[in-house]
Amino acid sequence: MDTSSPSNADFQLARLAGAIAEPARARMLSCLMDGHARTATELAAVAEVAASTASAHLARLKEERLVELLVQGKHRYFRLAGDNVAAALESLMVVAGAPRVAEFKPSTPSRLRTARTCYDHMAGTAGVALHDRLHAQGWLSGLQSGSYELTAEGAIALESLGVEIDAVRRSRRRFACACLDWSERRPHLGGALGAAWLQLSLRRGWVRQALDGRELTLTPKAQREMPELFA
Repeated sequence: MDTSSPSNADFQLARLAGAIAEPARARMLSCLMDGHARTATELAAVAEVAASTASAHLARLKEERLVELLVQGKHRYFRLAGDNVAAALESLMVVAGAPRVAEFKPSTPSRLRTARTCYDHMAGTAGVALHDRLHAQGWLSGLQSGSYELTAEGAIALESLGVEIDAVRRSRRRFACACLDWSERRPHLGGALGAAWLQLSLRRGWVRQALDGRELTLTPKAQREMPELFA
């Protein structure tokens, strides 16, 4: 079939509009506009439908490539499928005169939400902020794919700070990847590079780890020495 033909474009537009038009699905999409991923159970509550009904709605949204599924261990999360989906929904919400999406409010205790370990790398608001700043600095590529690689500038920068990049690459695990943060529902840096970064941060005194748990504390030294990443 010629997917570029006007008639096919009309058909695809009608399918897409039909997927968005159902009130429960529209509520789910609106909820995901804040950039945070959510479980099917959470989206069922937002849409005010039963879990089985929510699953059917999410299957339809996934089929139309409006949402994507993220599997994190035993957990399954949904988020918007991309910036183009968010932009289209934003435009429709403006035309509809819809109110702003309510702010995401995690239930994680504040001491753990700020900074903590996620297995062997940094998580929490500090971990998510670090992830975003590494990309903003141009040190990591692959933001859309979720499988990251160091740029030439990033490799030089991290080597100069003390990360042994060759040793990180030799480890028997993914080099660097997006790890969905369970409190923020946005990605932090995982993989071997994420683990190496946490160990470097501990050695350099940029973070301190609690003796009896996962809590991390950012130190004033981190903000003095690496304000571009920790400020």
